[in-house]
Amino acid sequence: MAKIIPLSPVGTSAFNAAVVGAADVLKNGGIVAIPTDTVYGFTVTLPQSNKLYNLKQRSLLKPLGLCVADVADIHRYATVTISNAVLHSLLPGPVTLVFTRTQHLPRDLNPDTNLIGIRIPDHDFTRALCRQLGEPIAQTSANLSGVGQSPLSVQEFKALWTKIDMVIDGGRLSDSEVTREGSTVVDLSVAGFYHIVRPGCARAGTEELLINAGLKSL
Repeated sequence: MAKIIPLSPVGTSAFNAAVVGAADVLKNGGIVAIPTDTVYGFTVTLPQSNKLYNLKQRSLLKPLGLCVADVADIHRYATVTISNAVLHSLLPGPVTLVFTRTQHLPRDLNPDTNLIGIRIPDHDFTRALCRQLGEPIAQTSANLSGVGQSPLSVQEFKALWTKIDMVIDGGRLSDSEVTREGSTVVDLSVAGFYHIVRPGCARAGTEELLINAGLKSL
């Protein structure tokens, strides 16, 4: 049964203890459910990514995305095709950016593609967790693949608590059902162009920003 940790305000000793505790669980090969700026997600370290496929009953043909703490981290794991100014305009936020991956990612992570989707959720806990670990985390929504909606509260995936190691309870994440659509996924692997892979909850603002930056739709 997962250990449930109510999330305290940023800067408190309880918040810091939750970050350290979640990082320890991940380092030891566990699965942690965490809040983001969209929905709750299941997370593991990259070498444990197979556990997310098993837990979610997810097709191995569906790649996992990464979360990192800061924009500077993206350059280590992906070949970035847009300026830092545009990156900082998009992230942190409810957007997943897809680029060509670099050699710094393990080859057995998403082995059937040379692309990688990277997020920086606009959520203090998620970013603090990545900083504490000093490495990316693999993440996917906290539900079974193709079953039900992506969860906005921890109670919505209570049936899966017995299969994970820790739940960080950040309360209900949004009153908007649109948030359940998750992050907007945009492929930027071809310089000068963008392709919306998944509309998600932030398509309009994301496209406007990319068009204003001179990118064209594929």
